[in-house]
Amino acid sequence: MSRTAQEFKELYGHPPEGVWAAPGRVNLIGEHTDYNDGFALPFALPQRTEVAASPRTDGALRFHSADAPSGVVTLDLAALDPARPPQTAESWAAYPAGVVWALLEAGLPVRGVDLHVRSDVPNGAGLSSSAALEVATALALTDLYGLPLTRPELAALARRAENAYVGVPCGVMDQMASACSTEGHALHLDTRSLEQRHIPFDCAAAGLRLLVIDTRVKHALADGAYARRRASCHEAAAELGVPALRDLPYEELDQALDRLGDPVRRRRVRHVVTENERVVRIEELLRAGRLRETGPLLSEGHRSLRDDYEVSCPELDLAVATAEAAGAYGSRMTGGGFGGSALALIDADAEEPVTRAVTEAFARAGFKPPSITPAAPSAGATRLL
Repeated sequence: MSRTAQEFKELYGHPPEGVWAAPGRVNLIGEHTDYNDGFALPFALPQRTEVAASPRTDGALRFHSADAPSGVVTLDLAALDPARPPQTAESWAAYPAGVVWALLEAGLPVRGVDLHVRSDVPNGAGLSSSAALEVATALALTDLYGLPLTRPELAALARRAENAYVGVPCGVMDQMASACSTEGHALHLDTRSLEQRHIPFDCAAAGLRLLVIDTRVKHALADGAYARRRASCHEAAAELGVPALRDLPYEELDQALDRLGDPVRRRRVRHVVTENERVVRIEELLRAGRLRETGPLLSEGHRSLRDDYEVSCPELDLAVATAEAAGAYGSRMTGGGFGGSALALIDADAEEPVTRAVTEAFARAGFKPPSITPAAPSAGATRLL
């Protein structure tokens, strides 16, 4: 019996019906494009959130996390309300509660659940710990109640939970990456159609390594900054007369910018349109096996996020600049921003000197020590038991 299953048994007095897992994700390129109907190129991480669960028939929801101090959070299925999600120390429970609410809202039969969570996806690191929890919960409930959901549908409902119940206006990329990724591949995602392509991405075979540099700066996407950027993009699309910024051709960017009077909207549009183009170009390079040549595009993406989208921070900028100075082919922040993690594409034998350089740079700047680990494209959500 797995550790998660054993903890469930000790907690609830009976073994779970099953154990499900969903991974965190890194976004190689395509940041803040998903709520603009654009393109993204994420992949799943080895780190994952495990959910042990059993169904109930009395409408009770009992949630427990090995990683939260709140004890068992008990909620009433019939009383779930986006206006009154779990609060304070129990706020983590809003994510699985939101998934249950989204399933019920979609007319799917859920009658209650006992659930225990254990995760090694770092929280607040820009690696989609929330999406991992949502997708693992959704997959568990899908199996427990025999729900007729495809993986994209499951991801869409998980996103609905985060948007409407938790209150974070995220796009669907994080949940799709967690639900649908395959080992050894990046996931090319069209966030409008939800069309997917699995793109081979094998750094080891090319003598490379992709480092994830967790700055230990916690980001909070529900604090309004994320929502303001999303609103700015939608306002710019309306001003330009297109359904979404995805519909603005890269070749027509300069003319479109000339039509926008507000300098902030111009910067936001320039980032989204050029970022979509970077996704297209990096996919072409990966398909051609030219992984090293993706490096400058990663660095270009960071400058765009820093200067045009304004979602970086001093720790992320230092991590990127130091990794590049130490020999990285390219580096950029990943995730929503305002903290979290950066990526660095390096030669495999450069891991130790790059890690040392970034760690020493953080110490000199008086920042918290970063956590630096290699990342390999891993499988999406699955049932373990």
